[in-house]
Amino acid sequence: MADQTEISRASRRRLWIRVVLAGPVAILVALTLLAGMPLWLPGGAAGIDNLALPLIFAPLIWAGLFFHACLDRSLMRVALVAAALFLVHGGLVASRLLAPMPPAEKVG
Repeated sequence: MADQTEISRASRRRLWIRVVLAGPVAILVALTLLAGMPLWLPGGAAGIDNLALPLIFAPLIWAGLFFHACLDRSLMRVALVAAALFLVHGGLVASRLLAPMPPAEKVG
């Protein structure tokens, strides 16, 4: 009987980890990707593609992360993919925010 409760606890713990990875973690990573994508996407002819494309792709990115967390057998792989995406794009955003501002050009 003790083995059955231990299995039940382990499966319940894995379920909650999967729920957290598919829910708040997927949303946080998708928003971080949304913030970081304009820094590496090209501007396009109108100069706004790097702003419009992340907004279009944000639901697709979230859905990909959500279904990856739900369907992949390895929770460690799901966590590593989410962590890598978060760290790369979070690092891009942080480096842009911490970079010194260029001096303003004089008009005139």
